Amino acid sequence: MCGGFACSRNALIALNSLYIIVALILIIVPPVAKSAAYVSSMYIVGGIIACGIFLFAVAIIGLVGALKHHQVCLFFYMVILFLVFLIQISVSIACLALGKDQRNKLVKASWDNSGPETKADIQKGLDCCGFNGNDTTHPDCAKLTCCKGKEQMNCSSCEPCDTKLDAVFYQGLHYSGGVGLFFSFTELIGVWLAVRYRNQKDPRANPSAFL
Repeated sequence: MCGGFACSRNALIALNSLYIIVALILIIVPPVAKSAAYVSSMYIVGGIIACGIFLFAVAIIGLVGALKHHQVCLFFYMVILFLVFLIQISVSIACLALGKDQRNKLVKASWDNSGPETKADIQKGLDCCGFNGNDTTHPDCAKLTCCKGKEQMNCSSCEPCDTKLDAVFYQGLHYSGGVGLFFSFTELIGVWLAVRYRNQKDPRANPSAFL
């Protein structure tokens, strides 16, 4: 029966090994994307790397606690993981429940607060010019495919980015919300395993010793 000490230990090790793999992906992929010119904003790259480092640190604490049956590590691990679970499930539900009006405000605020490099990435990735027809602060559109080589700031042949951004945000929010919701339940499982594992007796330990 998978309810003993060894099963809880192996399940925690497997779960935190998965978190380490995900964390390494988050740490390695952004610099590669930046070097390949897919992303030019250091803020985006730095934010993703910071999330990866945080996840890696939490996974290491959980892995050490599982391997050594370390009560302090397991306690901090389950507290941190539970807090992350609360934040992540709240954000995931908010992403899935976001309406069109709220999404439009989010798209506009994101564009207004983005730097020239990020706006240039958006225009290049979506092949659009400016946020809307009244936008005069966007980067040069001359090199875009839709501009057809015209050397001017506003290309009449290019669509504005607001509609395309809204479609991308809608798809991204639903994917992010779904993935976040899935991973939030794995975190809840991790908390449950950590609580259960802390209270189990190590069969290899001295029978007269405390838990």
